[in-house]
Amino acid sequence: MPARPSDRLETFPNPQPGRDYTIEFTCPEFTCLCPRTGQPDFATIRISYVPDRKCVELKSLKLYLGSFRDEGHFHEAVTNRIMDDLVAALRPRRMRVVGDFFVRGGIHTVVTAEHEAPRRRPRSGQRGRISSRASR
Repeated sequence: MPARPSDRLETFPNPQPGRDYTIEFTCPEFTCLCPRTGQPDFATIRISYVPDRKCVELKSLKLYLGSFRDEGHFHEAVTNRIMDDLVAALRPRRMRVVGDFFVRGGIHTVVTAEHEAPRRRPRSGQRGRISSRASR
């Protein structure tokens, strides 16, 4: 039985929380409906983020994106909603979501949303500390 779309994003602990690294996803089968005409809109959604404590689980991301299939959304709104939902679930250091929508009415639309978390201040007593492993 095929998996059903879901608006739930599952996460798992970042295996390297002390390192900045980028995770990128390309989702070329995104669909939603035009809120005016009800016609399908097709897009490639590109997600790029630097995780902090959590990473998104891929099957849940796939099912989450599939949950938009029968909903009406403007391109700008759906791209920003995807960003907002991912930021709420993951609290990444940085994230970029690009909605690259197929031509509709002779117009090709690309919407880019970006997020950068405020820098965390070190707790008192941690400023300038070097681990024994790094100092060898």
